[in-house]
Formats: sequence, structure tokens, C-alpha cells
Amino acid sequence: MPEKKTVQRARKAKRQGKAPTTQAGEFVREEIEHVRKGKHGARSTRQAIAIGLSEARHAGVHVPKKGTVAKKSNTSQSSRKRKPSAKRSQATKRALKREGRQAASHKALSRQAKQTARRRKAA
Repeated sequence: MPEKKTVQRARKAKRQGKAPTTQAGEFVREEIEHVRKGKHGARSTRQAIAIGLSEARHAGVHVPKKGTVAKKSNTSQSSRKRKPSAKRSQATKRALKREGRQAASHKALSRQAKQTARRRKAA
């Protein structure tokens, strides 16, 4: 569950007309902070980012999945999906707690950013 401040920041970005990815960036930032503080771990930086994007989608931010074009709809995605069972979410939390904290280090984030930038086409 994202913190109130994160949702407020994302809504503010939406009001300002920022891109969905910018709105989702707040959720990713929060997730990185969670890993850093030791709330849970992540196997890789990419996993931490994916968790943040997933939370953003649940909160109603229309973040396109890789290689797809975002389609506009009246109902949010979260209202159509069933929430996962208690057993499953508990298992996920336990698994994340076993993972390391290095995924959110400055070095790992820098490496991930450079790698992603390299993969993008030149402007």
C-alpha cells in the first residue's frame, strides 16, 4: 500500500499535466526508499522498479507496459482486478524480506540507468 504522500505527489504531477511515467516515478522512488530502509529487499534494481510501477498501476496511473501503447479507459485497472489471496501476499512479503538491500544502492541505480539509456535510441 503506497503512502499518502506518494499518492498526493503523483496526483499533483497529474494535475500539472506531467507524463504517466513521471507520476509513476513517485511510486518507484518510494519503493527504492523501502528497500534502502530495510522494509524489504529486492533481488535486483529492476525488480524494485517493477514493484513501484505495479503499485502505480494499482493506484490508477496509466503506465504502459513495455512495448504497448496505453489505451484510455473510463474504469481504472484496479477495480477490474481481484486482490490476491492473503496467503499469496504473505508469501511474497516473506520472499522479499529474504532478499538483499544492494538493489537500491547508488551504484546499482546508476548502473541500471546507464544500461537503460544505452538501450534507448539516440534522440
